[in-house]
Amino acid sequence: QMQLVESGGGSVQAGGSLTLYCLFSEHAYVPYVPYCMAWFRRAPGEEPAGVARIDHDDTTLYRDSAKGRFTISKDNAKKTLSLQMNNLRPEDSAMYYCAAERGWCSSATHFIDTDFHTWGQGTQVTVSS
Repeated sequence: QMQLVESGGGSVQAGGSLTLYCLFSEHAYVPYVPYCMAWFRRAPGEEPAGVARIDHDDTTLYRDSAKGRFTISKDNAKKTLSLQMNNLRPEDSAMYYCAAERGWCSSATHFIDTDFHTWGQGTQVTVSS
């Protein structure tokens, strides 16, 4: 099972950019064993909401509000999952979490938080108007 460590959160003004990083633990089979990896976000008392996801073959999925603004990527050599966020809005303010699960992503069209069993500690993103 992977261990995930997030960084990159902070406070920015609306319209600004921020890049989140998630370092995943050393794994001998990471380049060869499929993993579904994703970014979720949540507000206190709310259910996690999928933001962006990337599959073993680099196929991606984004929530509608993130399309055209956010880009998810992974670097297997550096063992890093990234989320580049541009043109940020106050509505993007949330705690952001990276998540991973061995295997191919189970749904081509939906984020399913319960599919993921490895989560990072979260990093706060605050967007001011």
